[in-house]
Amino acid sequence: MYQVKNPATGEVEATYPMMSDSEVAQAVDAVEVGYREWIQRPLSERQAIVRKAADLFEERKQDLACIIAREMGKPVDQGIGEIDTSRDIFRYYADHAEEFLAHEELSIEGGRALLQKKPVGPLIGIMPWNFPYYQVARFAAPNLILGNTILLKHARNCPESAAAIQQILYDAGVPQNAYINLYASSTQIADAIADDRIQGVSLTGSERAGVAIGENAGKNLKPMVLELGGSDPLLVLDSHDIDATARQIARARLRNAGQACNSPKRLIVMDEYYDDFLKVIVEEFENAVVGDPMDPQTDVGPLSSEQALEELIEQVEDTVKAGATLHTGGTRISDTGAYFRPAVLTDVTPQMRAYYEELFGPVAVVYRAQSVEEALRLANDSPFGLGSSIFTEDPEGALEIADQIETGMVFFNEAGGSQPDLPFGGVKRSGIGRELGALGIEEFMNKKVVRL
Repeated sequence: MYQVKNPATGEVEATYPMMSDSEVAQAVDAVEVGYREWIQRPLSERQAIVRKAADLFEERKQDLACIIAREMGKPVDQGIGEIDTSRDIFRYYADHAEEFLAHEELSIEGGRALLQKKPVGPLIGIMPWNFPYYQVARFAAPNLILGNTILLKHARNCPESAAAIQQILYDAGVPQNAYINLYASSTQIADAIADDRIQGVSLTGSERAGVAIGENAGKNLKPMVLELGGSDPLLVLDSHDIDATARQIARARLRNAGQACNSPKRLIVMDEYYDDFLKVIVEEFENAVVGDPMDPQTDVGPLSSEQALEELIEQVEDTVKAGATLHTGGTRISDTGAYFRPAVLTDVTPQMRAYYEELFGPVAVVYRAQSVEEALRLANDSPFGLGSSIFTEDPEGALEIADQIETGMVFFNEAGGSQPDLPFGGVKRSGIGRELGALGIEEFMNKKVVRL
């Protein structure tokens, strides 16, 4: 069952029935027919539709933000920020479509050749709950512009935001057989991926889901994009104002209740700044207002579910039992709602769960480094490789350090981030492929060579 279970109250506010096998099969039929029709639309028409979708995200953002506050607990002002980014992604691909899809003349011996940018066909997107609009936008916008059609399975706790996105696209002019929202099971999606008419799959989710989808897609020779977990390192090398730097980093870690794959989860601080940095981080975490996501004074809403709360508490408790130091937080706040007191851990070693596991919530793990070499060793000692950050007064000199960090993204003096024109993705167990930017439209593209 898809349902809206408000994590602030624990109450089920709405339920949506699962689709039958025949309904899912009909959706696959429809999206294939839709593809044959959608690719005949002139690019200028697809651009206008995608740009209209961006305008509708802007017009409806207050209502959209309230939906996800109820579904997964995001404070409304943070939800509006997510919707603004989603709007910008749709506008970005509408604005740059001609550039990204223009034929390229290839330099070859003995004649001429063109590289044409073509769609591949119907795709399946499997999206998570932590950024219900943004995750869909970065998959749907480039592929609709390109000419692909989409079956979209959202997280089971996000049925209303999934329906709201579909309605925006329909109201913008996307045909009803070019984008179809599915309230489907994992088994039904697995069967759909295996269908010969489906030409690719994109998943943003857990490692476990990535393994399952990757195995199915590989077995059926389907291209895939997998954006999975992250345990992003953040290196504080130097600072002229360590208090301000620590506050900036604390706010970034607490955003979305720490439930972001590219949130700075491992804070690696040079020895001379460590004590002052840790003091400020603990203060910021203790002073953060945890509460109702509808309240504009709230800094940190509830975790997405009771299950998420219990898992995070268990990870923290197990780490502390193994010898780590808990400076603040780490417990649930009340019996009502999935509220977690933000936690700061130190003295974490490789034998503890918090060292290698992703902590998907408002928990900061702080490490002391005696040298840049030690900081790099800690940064790279992870199964994940999504993003990373380096805080320094000398970004040019730090480029050498960035070259040695084993992640898909490195940010200077910024604790992670995302913008429409910047490719997003990682290495190691953080996934396969890239989204956003010019690279994001190429993952499900037929780069057709025409020899003249």
